[in-house]
Amino acid sequence: MSPTRSLVALAILLAACSGSSEDTTTTTQATTTTKATTTTTEATTTTTIDTRPRSLINGLPIDEPDLLERRVVSVKIDNHWNAQPQIGILDAEAVFEIRVEGGITRLMAVFHTTDSELVGPVRSGRPSDAALVRPLESVLAISGGQGWVRAGIDALGVPYISDSRPGMFRVTGTGRSSPHNLFASTIELREVADGRDIPDEGPPGPLWEFGEMPEDAEEASEVSFVFSSTTRTTWVWDGTTYIRSSNGELSTWVTQDEEVEPISAEVLVAIVGRQYTASGSSGSSVPATETVGTGPFYVFAEGRVLTGTWEREEASDPFVLTTEDGEELAVPPGWAWISVIGDAADVVIWDNPPVTTTTTSVTTTTTGG
Repeated sequence: MSPTRSLVALAILLAACSGSSEDTTTTTQATTTTKATTTTTEATTTTTIDTRPRSLINGLPIDEPDLLERRVVSVKIDNHWNAQPQIGILDAEAVFEIRVEGGITRLMAVFHTTDSELVGPVRSGRPSDAALVRPLESVLAISGGQGWVRAGIDALGVPYISDSRPGMFRVTGTGRSSPHNLFASTIELREVADGRDIPDEGPPGPLWEFGEMPEDAEEASEVSFVFSSTTRTTWVWDGTTYIRSSNGELSTWVTQDEEVEPISAEVLVAIVGRQYTASGSSGSSVPATETVGTGPFYVFAEGRVLTGTWEREEASDPFVLTTEDGEELAVPPGWAWISVIGDAADVVIWDNPPVTTTTTSVTTTTTGG
């Protein structure tokens, strides 16, 4: 099992015992018999329904409904070992993780009703990015990209901001060298988008439907996503959240208060798509994962797992999710980490009893313990 950090609270209860003395004096008393009266009180259960509007990214309640009407800003994040730990990424409402060249991954932090004054390091765009955030009508913030990649982003109707001043800036004196020292402020990026007359409107709908995790969903205490021979991420359920490690090392991030904390998520999603090599008329070829069409889908929440299929005809469509029985599959509300997995990769789930299943495009191994 991969190492993880668990937070354990220990409560110690001290019981004070006091002695009592017995009175040895004999006293004659009159005996009175009182008939006991039994009163039955019926317990009343009160259910409080949270009527606040919900995030279209992760389904959680929103305190400021007006924020739902503004644009989504998605920031491409470096995940090279020289870029870790990243800053501000869990200030987003969700994070995508996508394979790039060299077998490593990059992240994409999605901000709608939240912001981060410092998030990054920011890196360049890849062919898989735009299709993931197109249903949200998001602005994509990148450090740059090959011409044919940027043309593909344009073709999908995703506006992008590339290495902009203001909005992005190099941070010095942190021990991070270029290209791992470019950071962004989503507050400033919104101002840049305003200046470029990019529409400031909320998403037309959610990324997918949200709903409760079925009580009969199978238990899944740990899951590993094997992106490549060089990158394996593992998530362990600690009773409250999933804690992430990568290649056996605990994953951390830096808060706005400069605190280093473990990367954790309430909900894990895995989108399995066709892995292919993308290229343009000039420049280098890069790995990409197809998320238009159909493929296997996994959602983990509350230490349990649901499996099914995702489907959509166009990049602008939200994901339609169904179970293996053809029923509607809903993603539980919660801060989400979304792994985009190539169809040659492995999804390894630890559960009891051991079971091994095979789908058409990804092998899923479930083992004890």
